[in-house]
Amino acid sequence: MTTIKPADITLRPITEADFPTVAELGARIWRRHYIAMISAEQIEYMLAGRYTADKLKPYLDSGRCGLDLLEHDGQAIGYCSYALTDSPGEMKLEQLYLLPELHGRGYGGHMLRHVEVRARSLGADTLVLTVNKHNAGSIAVYRKAGFSVREEAVFDIGNGFVMDDYVMVKRLA
Repeated sequence: MTTIKPADITLRPITEADFPTVAELGARIWRRHYIAMISAEQIEYMLAGRYTADKLKPYLDSGRCGLDLLEHDGQAIGYCSYALTDSPGEMKLEQLYLLPELHGRGYGGHMLRHVEVRARSLGADTLVLTVNKHNAGSIAVYRKAGFSVREEAVFDIGNGFVMDDYVMVKRLA
């Protein structure tokens, strides 16, 4: 298994031209990763509502949030998004997605450290995220990175679907 070399990767803010790339990555990742946790119908419903231009545009040139594309040797392989919350000093890691065949090579950790740096630069000392309760692999990664479960939460996302999640939190040093 090959681990990443910083010179081979870039993590950059998306542009409008990247919208189709992010949507395509999201579809590939979600359909492979989440099918064991939620129904195909819920996956398609969430994909349809998440990767539209009106949902992605707020990440462009925003001082409160960002969506960054991870590339290896110029090839898009993942992305992460984050936003300051209404709670003072808190940032939410909204998304951290990587092609499944690249798990375990350090890319996810690279994105997570990037988000932590962005959080601190925007004055946040707490990072919060939500993760599906059945997403054991991701939960283990987040625990190893210093996150702990703050609470359980069920979010109604419409069309008869819910997200049954843990809210996890990490204090940034």
